[in-house]
This record gives sequence, structure tokens and C-alpha cells, in this order.
Amino acid sequence: MPTSRYQQAGVNIAAGDQVVRRAAEFARQTRPHLESQNAQLLAAVGGFAAAVQIPQLQHPVLLAAADGVGTKIQLLQQAGKIRTAGIDLVAMCVNDLLCQGGRPLFFLDYYACGKLNSEAAADFLSGVAEGCERAQCALVGGETAEMPGVYPPDGMDAAGFAIGLCERENLLPKPISAGCQIVGVASSGPHSNGFSLIRKIMESESAVPESLLAPTRIYVRAVGALRNAVSILSAAHITGGGLADNIPRALPENLTAKIFCDSWTRPDIFNFLQKAGKIDDAEMRRVFNCGIGFALVVEKKNAEQSVAVLEESGERACVIGEVIPREGNSGVIFA
Repeated sequence: MPTSRYQQAGVNIAAGDQVVRRAAEFARQTRPHLESQNAQLLAAVGGFAAAVQIPQLQHPVLLAAADGVGTKIQLLQQAGKIRTAGIDLVAMCVNDLLCQGGRPLFFLDYYACGKLNSEAAADFLSGVAEGCERAQCALVGGETAEMPGVYPPDGMDAAGFAIGLCERENLLPKPISAGCQIVGVASSGPHSNGFSLIRKIMESESAVPESLLAPTRIYVRAVGALRNAVSILSAAHITGGGLADNIPRALPENLTAKIFCDSWTRPDIFNFLQKAGKIDDAEMRRVFNCGIGFALVVEKKNAEQSVAVLEESGERACVIGEVIPREGNSGVIFA
């Protein structure tokens, strides 16, 4: 069969169709997560749009989040770990939904490249499906775009879109007062943030540490278990801006988070990055999560139970700080 003019221009329709078929297979695997939330999928991958009949709540609120993997995707490509990028993509979106009190319902992805490699795309989509499994949500659709001239032949990027649901009365944040405790949940490494700096640091290194390439942790199950046990007042996903910028987002302007830096052991990868990059402490806290991927504000009486519930759910957690009245302009101080 002769090569089509479109294929000569750099777009392979047959490869794209193959990716759509694989995407439909992965999506089917995640469909039970809709059913578990009493939701129904009415139209799925292959149509022009997904259609989901949402559960009947008394005062339902839809939550939406969009994010990407950032420049970490280049290191993952080089290491042959593009599947991890799919997990990262889901994680960066669904963890944000948790901060508003929501539970992720469904997810869509956007995969763009210069030249479509159907095996690489399928590997990426398998990671997206795995991320959805971990997040207990359904993959319902997405888009694969082959764009020669916009991306180099081996270039690619991805974006994700998560929709969540909660009762209006469960929206976060809730009222917070001085004396409340801040519980930190461990990260698996830098997650998907700070990689423009990391890649710069790695230019002078002979090998990329595996801990830099670990997928972003997905906290849906653990936070769901905690929500059933105690009243969560507020939460912060520690992403771009690190500890310094994200924890204050969980507090009202009249309060400050006092973080005790010796309350957890900072993973070795952050010590390596700080030394190799000659980064001072303030910048480390503004760029990286420094070992804390998620933070929750709870009443003091619930702090120990919160740590126990999170650890029973498979996470590592500890009390990392307390809420104090604000003096000055700082929403967070490190002690």
C-alpha cells in the first residue's frame, strides 16, 4: 500500500488508531472504580466525548484539576521509564483534588509527540491506567496528538485532567485555629517538581539516581481512610513551590505554619541534590518537598490517630508542625 501524503507529512494515522485501541483496553480495566462510586459510564474511549452519570449526592460539588509531569519526562524518556510518567500524571492531578475534600471520579490524558511510537505511547497509557487504579478512579478518554515540526521526532509531553466529586459540606478547608497540628505524609522522592534544577545538577553527574525517577505517590486511599476516621480541616499537596509555598495555601491569612524540620528524616536524595547543586536551605524548601509529599491539618486531639490511620494505609507519616497565630507576613516558619 503506498504511503499517504499525510504520512509523508509526518502523521501516521494507523499508528494512532493502534494507540486508541490500546487506550480503550486500559480504560476498561479501570471502569469498576466508577461503579464503586455508584457512577455509570455511558460513553467511553472511541467516541467524541466520554459521558459519565455521576452519583446522586445531596449537594454535589464537582472538582477539577489539570497538571503535567514537567521536565521530569525527559529523564524518564532517557531512562526508558515512560510508564512512570503516566503514573506521575495521574498523581499530580488527583492529589490536588484531595486538598479540596474531593474524591477523584474520572481522568483524561493528553499525549503529544513529534513522531508517534505506538509502543511508547502504549507504555505511557499503561502507566496512566496504573495511576487510575491507585487513585480508585476511571480512565474515560483522552487525546493522542502527533505534531511533527512542533515537537522534535523523539520529543513528547503530556497533560492530565481529573474530575472529582464531594458533598458541599465536606469541602476543604474547614475552620482552623491556632494549636491545630500539621501531619506530614512521606514522599517517594522529588515527585514531579524541581526537575529543571535537577536536570541542571545532573549534567555534571555520571548516573541518575533511581530515587529521582520514582513515581509520585498517590494519596487517595490513605486520605480516604483518614477522612472516615477523623475530621480533616485542610490539606496541601507539596508540588511546585515546595514546602515553603504550599503549606501556607492550606491556612487562612491570620495563621502561620510552624514546621519542625527535625521531626522527619530527610531522604538522602535531597541531601545529594543540595550538596551537588550547592543549594541553600531556603531554596531547598521552596523548590522541593524535602521528603513530605502531602500535609494535613487536624485538631490536636486527632493528631496521633491521624498518623496511625495513615500508616495503617501504607504511608509513612508524622506530626511535622503546628498552627500558630501569624506575626508578620510569613505563612510558614521553619524551626
